[in-house]
Amino acid sequence: MGLRFEVLARDGAARRGRLETPHGVVDTPAFMPVGTLGAVKGVPPHQLEDLGASIMLANLYHLALRPSVERIENLGGLHAFTGWNRPMITDSGGFQVWSLAAMRTVDEDGVAFRSHVDGSPLRFTPEGVADLQRRLGVDLAMMLDECPPWPAEREDVRSAGERTLRWARRAREHWSRKPGPGGLFAIVQGGVFRDLREAAAAELVELDFDGYAIGGVSVGEPEAERHGVVEWTAPLLPEDRPRYLMGVGYPEDILHGVMHGIDLFDCVLPSRNARHGLLFTRQGPVKIKNARYRDDPRPIEDGCPCPTCRRVSRAFVHHLFKCGEITGAVLATLHNLRHYLDFMEDLRQALQSGALRELAADRTAGPVAASSAPAPSD
Repeated sequence: MGLRFEVLARDGAARRGRLETPHGVVDTPAFMPVGTLGAVKGVPPHQLEDLGASIMLANLYHLALRPSVERIENLGGLHAFTGWNRPMITDSGGFQVWSLAAMRTVDEDGVAFRSHVDGSPLRFTPEGVADLQRRLGVDLAMMLDECPPWPAEREDVRSAGERTLRWARRAREHWSRKPGPGGLFAIVQGGVFRDLREAAAAELVELDFDGYAIGGVSVGEPEAERHGVVEWTAPLLPEDRPRYLMGVGYPEDILHGVMHGIDLFDCVLPSRNARHGLLFTRQGPVKIKNARYRDDPRPIEDGCPCPTCRRVSRAFVHHLFKCGEITGAVLATLHNLRHYLDFMEDLRQALQSGALRELAADRTAGPVAASSAPAPSD
């Protein structure tokens, strides 16, 4: 029961680690594919395992709306319900505080949502969110936080951050009385204001959470601001606890995070971009819908071990996308996820051997990065 985290190797601020959870081990740094409703779109759990994923993220807000936490609990918990037998993390609803601003009300006690599905009410409190995740049986549970938008006035960010800290105290106290099988993570907010981030980190460290996340990044701020938040905040978090950068997913941003001591990452980018025909490769992005791939017999990426590249051509995937065949999106998703998971393995090996800076230099000196392509929205 609970979590155990060990740092196995270091290269500057970067760490190679091992996170033990009730449902298995996560080698860090690690990328966590996003399965909003308990599954990555188009990828059944056995295929996600075959790709090499060691942990998956699900969305508490969406699962609470449907099928409901009560139903999942009655069916044996989230692992039994989804068929995913490896570690699982759920977010807390803080992202929805930002993304569903027109459908929620924040007060001192928590957040009241109006369902985007049918308009029904849903109430999240710090204690209630901890309980919901405990009942789901997840390995990593996130505290409820208020994620401010960008841009935002300093006073609004300060107010949201102070409320998040008050919620953190309540969540930590409640979890200590009624813990789940895994661990509870704190979330550091503070927008792009360094002093607010530093103050929040200091107070959360005093509360002794099982892990620490940097939230409120990748919500529209420029790259320099995004990177600055990581550079200020990561060194303030405990050395012996896992560190999680929430919602950041371009490979170059992941590399930056790893080099500054981040252990865990999640993002919808590999799967969402795949569904829109944007494929990640070591040579740069492939926009598979382009006519140039209509007669291309090569795999998406030479040497890629994913099931798509082993079996089919660019021409075939192009054909499926042009015809609107769902298999095209599935094949693209399998490739993008394997690309990300292989990238994380490259980072771990480089960390273990002390070659991280060489890997970073090769990456930044290579072809146009996939991050130069905008992330399409659903």
